[in-house]
Amino acid sequence: MQTSFESLAELGERLEGTKKRLLMIDFVAKFLGELQTEEVEPAVSMLLGREFPKWSPKILEVSWATISEIILRMAGIDWRTFEKAFRESGDVGSATKLVFETSRVKRQTVLFEKDLTVLEVRRGFESIAETVGFSSREKKDRLVSALLSRCTALEAKYLVKILIGEMRTGFHEGLMEQAVSKAFQTPMEAVQEAAMIVGDIGEIAAIAKVEGAAGLARTVFRVFRPVDLMLAQVSDDVASALSEHGGKTAFEYKYDGARVQIHKSGGEVKVFSRRLTNVTVSMPEIVELVKENFVANEAILEGEVVAVDKAGFPLPFQHLMRRFRRVHLVENMAEMMPVRLYLFDVLYVDGKSLITMRYSQRRQILAENAGKLPLTTQMVTNNAEEAARFLEKAMNEGHEGLMAKRIDSRYTLGIRGKNWLKIKPVLEPLDLAIVAAEYGYGRRHGWLSDYYLAARDEETGMFQPIGKTFKGLTDAEIIELTNRLKALAIGKERGKVDVIPKIVVEVAYNEIQRSPKYACGMALRFARITRIREDKRPEEADTIAKIRGIYERQFLKKGRYNTG
Repeated sequence: MQTSFESLAELGERLEGTKKRLLMIDFVAKFLGELQTEEVEPAVSMLLGREFPKWSPKILEVSWATISEIILRMAGIDWRTFEKAFRESGDVGSATKLVFETSRVKRQTVLFEKDLTVLEVRRGFESIAETVGFSSREKKDRLVSALLSRCTALEAKYLVKILIGEMRTGFHEGLMEQAVSKAFQTPMEAVQEAAMIVGDIGEIAAIAKVEGAAGLARTVFRVFRPVDLMLAQVSDDVASALSEHGGKTAFEYKYDGARVQIHKSGGEVKVFSRRLTNVTVSMPEIVELVKENFVANEAILEGEVVAVDKAGFPLPFQHLMRRFRRVHLVENMAEMMPVRLYLFDVLYVDGKSLITMRYSQRRQILAENAGKLPLTTQMVTNNAEEAARFLEKAMNEGHEGLMAKRIDSRYTLGIRGKNWLKIKPVLEPLDLAIVAAEYGYGRRHGWLSDYYLAARDEETGMFQPIGKTFKGLTDAEIIELTNRLKALAIGKERGKVDVIPKIVVEVAYNEIQRSPKYACGMALRFARITRIREDKRPEEADTIAKIRGIYERQFLKKGRYNTG
């Protein structure tokens, strides 16, 4: 018997109602253990707020504006009624449940009121994604409406949460790995390792159910399926980095560019962004460079793409993002804004995974296969003065700073650790999500130009405001952002518009200070947006815990006012 979507929604309610991680893991493990094999991956993806596996190129292309129109139409309500429900519940999914319960929505009778199943929801998503071309918007509207019409109020809550990618139950991917391990009696290390290599915990859960630990041990990289990137922590200076790495490390230029993952198999090359989005069409010259130069037949590489001016000097990051978004007249843009590729790591070569090798070994294999492709400028040293001069040289050449990489470190996919450190000689900026915006005054009248900035609470998955700013963006960027934010609107009050937190921005500030104004107890002083982070997903926004750590570190070099 197929698993009902209602049982998945009920699990979501249980997860939302507890903060005890062990209990959450128990709930999910029991649920996974009762699924049929073909239901495992779809259910895991949905519980993590995804319609499809992480690696899948399929996208629904259904906007919040379309979804909200369908909800209003089905519930027979106006926008003000939905806004009221949203303010009462604080969540789009919960607001949908509330209006479905209190309005005249009637569930559609299908095959004698047969329950909607997890697999039927997945097939519905696939049909929506496959709908393209003329009148596709109307067809997608009908398909979403058909799914929602078969939902109870509770099911509608979770269907909408999945559609907008905002599950917010507090159950994240790390906990899912533990649940998979428990459900199918497989070692946690084996689950984590396989999930890193395959790039999707849902698929790994299905393998674990059928083949157990032996099946997980046989997992290999699949070219053209992007995998999570290794991430870095911040270091105050080169001396701290040397100390953390045991007195010697590999320093490399940190370019003001966009990180890319490049997959090659024979004469085919694909380029993926930091968000694992396929950007091959936008980077034709990078594709040709790798085809012509990289020696190995099959490989998964990492590098940094930097936009340069006609004199070869690096251009700011926001200019490069115009290239990444371009899918038409790419050749014209490539001529106007050429890019350079600097390789810095290799994960896989001709059937062999390299991630357990030392970084120094991976770098050597990369150099042997790179041909004429340049590698990131590097210095391996144990001398702090030498490293400081290297940092100064990088800054003088227009770059952001340095990366410090532990020489004997393995590549840990998707994990942020101290084996890689980034060093910037400025106060570390924050990546924050926009959760609301207000209309401006004077010249900015009619534009959403005063932004509420929020950090992520790792415990709940919710975003907590920590500041507000109208500074930093150009008029063109404000106009573009206004249109994007309007499409994400979930509530309006006077001149303020609440939005789904989908847009991430990099924010500079002078300091973090205590503030009773925000629930987190902190606020940014003199915040200003330095760029829109098109390369970052909302779940990659900085956390409240990180900001609290920065706040505390401020007092290492200055006094703290004692209010007691």
